[in-house]
Amino acid sequence: MVAEPRPAIRRKPRIRTVLLLVNLLLLALPLGGLWMLRIYESALVRQTETELVAQAAVIGAAFHAGWLQAAGPEAEATLAALPLVPPSEGWAPRFATLDLARDPILSPPPEPTLPAAPADRFARIAGEALGPVLAEAQRVTLAGMRVTDHAGIVVATSGGERGLSLAGLEEVAAALAGNPASRLRARREPATPAGLASISRAAPFRVFVALPVRAGPHVIGAVGLSRTPSSIAQALYGKRWELAGLTLALVLVAAALAAFTAYTVGRPIRAVAEQAKAVAAGARVPMQRTRRSAVREADELFAAIASMAGTLERRADYIGQFAAEVSHEFKTPLAALRGALELLQDHAATMTPEERAGFLAQAAADVERLDRLVRRLLELARAEAPHAQGPAAATIGAVVEVAAAPFIAQGLAIAWRGAAATAAIAPETLRSVFAILFENVRQHAGAEARCNLSWEIAEGQVLIRVSDSGRGITAANAARVFDRFFTTARESGGTGLGLSIARSHTEAAGGSLRLLPIGPGAVFEIILPAAPGRAAES
Repeated sequence: MVAEPRPAIRRKPRIRTVLLLVNLLLLALPLGGLWMLRIYESALVRQTETELVAQAAVIGAAFHAGWLQAAGPEAEATLAALPLVPPSEGWAPRFATLDLARDPILSPPPEPTLPAAPADRFARIAGEALGPVLAEAQRVTLAGMRVTDHAGIVVATSGGERGLSLAGLEEVAAALAGNPASRLRARREPATPAGLASISRAAPFRVFVALPVRAGPHVIGAVGLSRTPSSIAQALYGKRWELAGLTLALVLVAAALAAFTAYTVGRPIRAVAEQAKAVAAGARVPMQRTRRSAVREADELFAAIASMAGTLERRADYIGQFAAEVSHEFKTPLAALRGALELLQDHAATMTPEERAGFLAQAAADVERLDRLVRRLLELARAEAPHAQGPAAATIGAVVEVAAAPFIAQGLAIAWRGAAATAAIAPETLRSVFAILFENVRQHAGAEARCNLSWEIAEGQVLIRVSDSGRGITAANAARVFDRFFTTARESGGTGLGLSIARSHTEAAGGSLRLLPIGPGAVFEIILPAAPGRAAES
């Protein structure tokens, strides 16, 4: 018999490779989420906004002091002519509020316009003093700085807009009304394509901040600052070596975790797979227990494979032993049959009719014995074959009556009694069990023997006893009575398979069959589960 070739296993990644990829993906997901939500970029924007607010507060305080100094005794009268705005009492902190996920990026700021009237003279004086300061500060902060009077006219700037009006700029108008404002606006010029190490900003928008300059309940001007924030690429480039080290450390940790998991999970699985291959190839190898794995599934897999290997070995032993027993049982009648046929073939002409009839009768008896053996073997195979038990119920009294009828007709005395009971077994199967036991009584107990059956229900089980009035079974034979092909009635047609078949039938139904050590005759006890939900017999 040619063994079938094993199916080719498609090349697939090992478990450590899959675990490494999973770990790396888990590491990448938070970074991807941060990128998608623009959280880090928003943090850079808020950092820029905070810096601009701090600078604007300092510049506004300096402008306020310069304005009061320039106005001198005219300050009170000048302030009285200005509109009132809601006063800010006590501390007035200004926190960063911009968020890229929420705030829109507005169009570039409009060009400054020519004012209808000149700027406030006290604001011009204070602005002239601030101009050089703003220009020098811009060299460090890189921010565009403008200070306006109460009408929005630029009186100090780091650029060239002095004397022009910014009243049309939304954030400046809000500041002149007493409300600090922050906006994101697109740049007029394209983003600088400079390298990552350059101080030029690569973001396509600028952060605009405007703070009012208050003098009591009046606004004497506004400070407007703007700057392009750092980009994520620039921020990451600044931490490139730290990030490289962190990335390397995370990759090493992910690889170590993958290797550890693969070692504790994959190694036992590989060991079990190798042993399973050896068992599948027919080798009789003991299942070597590998070191306990870190997960329950690997241990369960080993236990399942070990159980399967044990079952296969027991089945192989069973088949080998069974084949030897069958060959032995078939050898005797076949040898007798062959001898009788050879004698008839060689000496039939010289035999008397009585001798020929004797040899033919012997051959017929051997053929009949072979036929009984074949039928019993088929019954044993069906009884021992694993099969699903469907819902079945057998009424004990009715099954006994049907099974006993042919034996009673042959002269065997059978009596039965018991309470109404229904067992969870197919009626034809139970009838076969009873028939085997009745046949056992007929063959072994003697011509005058009687067979008695009784049954009862106890704790969800049906207990059945089948006894006879014969001479019983010796202790030596009792130990072998359920062995295949063991019989003391071979001359009367016994095959030694009946009790094995009966026991297999009862065990397949979830019950048992045993020989009780009581007498004087043979007493067999059958235990079967009671059929659930069945009404008792009346």
